[in-house]
Order: sequence, then C-alpha cells, then structure tokens
Amino acid sequence: MPIDTLLLALTTFFATLGPADLLVVYAALTQKNTQAERRAMALRGTVVAAVILLFFAVFGEVLLRLFGITLPALRIAGGILLLLISIDMVFARHSGGTGTTPEEENEAQGRQDISVFPLATPLLAGPGAISAVILLTTASGSFTLGWFVVVAALLAVLLLCYAVMLVAIPIQRLLGLTGLAVVTRVVGVLLAALAVQFLLDGVKASGLVGAVLQAAG
Repeated sequence: MPIDTLLLALTTFFATLGPADLLVVYAALTQKNTQAERRAMALRGTVVAAVILLFFAVFGEVLLRLFGITLPALRIAGGILLLLISIDMVFARHSGGTGTTPEEENEAQGRQDISVFPLATPLLAGPGAISAVILLTTASGSFTLGWFVVVAALLAVLLLCYAVMLVAIPIQRLLGLTGLAVVTRVVGVLLAALAVQFLLDGVKASGLVGAVLQAAG
C-alpha cells in the first residue's frame, strides 16, 4: 500500500541522508561564513543532490538490466550496506556511508564553497542514499504509484535537510552533541531492522532457501 511504502521510504531516506549528522558537519564547515553564504550553499547543495538521486530513481532499473543485476541481489546487497550504515550510526562510527570521512572534512575546511563537495556528495547523495533510491524505486516499479510515493518521500527528506542546514548552528547549540547522538542512535536501530527485512526479502525472492532445502532433501 502507498502508506506503507511512504513510511518505509521516509524512514530509510531519513537514515541514509542523515539530517542529524548533516547538521553537525554543516555547522562546523560553515561557521565562518555569513548567513547569506550558508543559505546559498545549502540551496545549491540540495539541488545538486536532488539531481543526482533523481537520476538513479529514473534510470536505476535500466542500470540494473545493463549490468545484469536481479532485484533479489539488489535487495541483499542494499540490505547489507544499510545494515553496515545502521551499525555505524548506533555505535557512532564514521565510515563515509552516510557522511564525510575525516580526510574529506579536512579537505572541505579549505574550500570557500562546499555546495557540491562535500555537501551534495557524499554528505547528501552518498553511497547509502544512492543504494536506497535504487532499491526502493526498482522494487516499486518505474513510474508506478509506488515509485512516485518513493520520489515524494525522497524530496520531502531533502527539503528537511535543506531546512536543517538553514538553522544548523542554532539547533546544534540547542540540542548539543548528546541530543543529536540520541536521535542518530534511535534512527540507526530502525534502519537496522529495515536492513534485515531487505535481506530476508532478498533471500526469499531469490529462491535460495528452497534450492538448498531441495538439494538437502
């Protein structure tokens, strides 16, 4: 049902785009910029990230066919990647799946405009977000009601990320590192459950269990 698809997409994109992590990194990288500069970079970064993610939403299924990747294989691979990201979120580790690595942050410190790198990619349109877009849109079918629901959820979370960046510094001061850490860990637990469900669905759809049981019998 569309409502189930909407809730699944919203939860997945909220976890993979990571507004909480984005808030901390964006505030740190733009603390010396003026409010007008922060607003302009936030808008450009969000637009570029939207273009990247929408490209994979439209052509994701075509790319799978081109490389001969089946939907069950994508579900299993996507589930594994999302599970690794959720583990990073719960244990407060940074591997670059949903944000920047320390090396990328150091490089960004010397940039006056961070809208394309590292904001648009990999902060927003990172490996986790791209995988989630392909997984959810392909599972829904191209240009079906479910596909449009997934895209709407993606745009809604991107809009949330943009809003978060506009008030990044005040929110960071209000919540503090502890408050942001709590939000990240709770979302990480939810993402872990979703990742396991993707894995189970992928294994079930692949027929692997039935083949193993048949061979064993």
